[in-house]
Amino acid sequence: MRRRRRAGKRSAYAGYGGVGVKPLLAVRDLSVQFRMRRGGAVAAVSAVSFDLAPGECLALVGESGCGKSVLASALLGLLPGNAVVRGEALLRGGGDPVELLGADERTLARSVRGRRVGLVPQSPAAHLTPVRTVRSQLAETVRELTGARKEALAEATRAAAERASFPADHLDRYPHELSGGLAQRAATALALVGDAPLLLADEPTTGLDRDLVDKTVDELRSHADDGRGLLIITHDLAAAERIADRVAVMYAGRVVELSAADRFFGTPGPRHPYARGLLDALPERAFTPVPGMPPELGALPEGCAFAPRCPRASEACAVLPPFDEGAACHHPVVPEPEPESEGSRS
Repeated sequence: MRRRRRAGKRSAYAGYGGVGVKPLLAVRDLSVQFRMRRGGAVAAVSAVSFDLAPGECLALVGESGCGKSVLASALLGLLPGNAVVRGEALLRGGGDPVELLGADERTLARSVRGRRVGLVPQSPAAHLTPVRTVRSQLAETVRELTGARKEALAEATRAAAERASFPADHLDRYPHELSGGLAQRAATALALVGDAPLLLADEPTTGLDRDLVDKTVDELRSHADDGRGLLIITHDLAAAERIADRVAVMYAGRVVELSAADRFFGTPGPRHPYARGLLDALPERAFTPVPGMPPELGALPEGCAFAPRCPRASEACAVLPPFDEGAACHHPVVPEPEPESEGSRS
């Protein structure tokens, strides 16, 4: 994979942590459990904390079922009634700060979703109204979020479709007439309208060919380059490498590594064995899959959930590892020191 640097547009806040820079989104100890009808609970997200700065793209990666999409849904209040959500998620940008996890449905529906937080959903067909054309839905969103009317509305609708590479000759089609890739582009077009300060993109490249993947993620990246925030959830590590400033790796509901993207994809590489295994599974790398299967979230061990699949596991892994220096692991991979040159020894 090759990380493409976008000339002249990288945020001054990329990597986050600058003195005096307040995060656009500050998530602290976010946990989500689903109560089961027969008793017990499924711990889908456990004690996740991160910051997202203005102008930054954070890629959230990991295997299916690790809690990535649940986390995004929790931020927008889109979880079912049996979900128990704890923690804090403070959103700045677009108005007064709002604590997303404690906000009521009226606040989320009227002033957060679409206006302050845009969402590219994981299942776009389910979010498109089946009895209305794409043009009708896109025009309504443009009118509501930008105030455009009449001729200006028609032009703005076409421009919104073009921004997501949605073909103009398909605008009068209904959702059931779209392929999966076209439905994905329609959902992306809807999410980009209004240029919300924060964009959550949940698997935005599903069903797209490689050229459209690159074009789509570049458009999402440009959203962040203008001083907004982008949280992209993806299995596509090539897409993450292309646009991300930082990478957060989730496993069994926890963030097990948080790293600058250039260090993660380059040198020294990931510190957590699971994160390193994700990269090694790529065809252009070792093409060696991570052995075993993820654990059931309803029966997580007390210690490290990755230990049964980890070649570095020991008795210490029976205790849950703390998140320390960017990784939650008792046996993180330590990069080997670079050999000294002849000149440095003289």
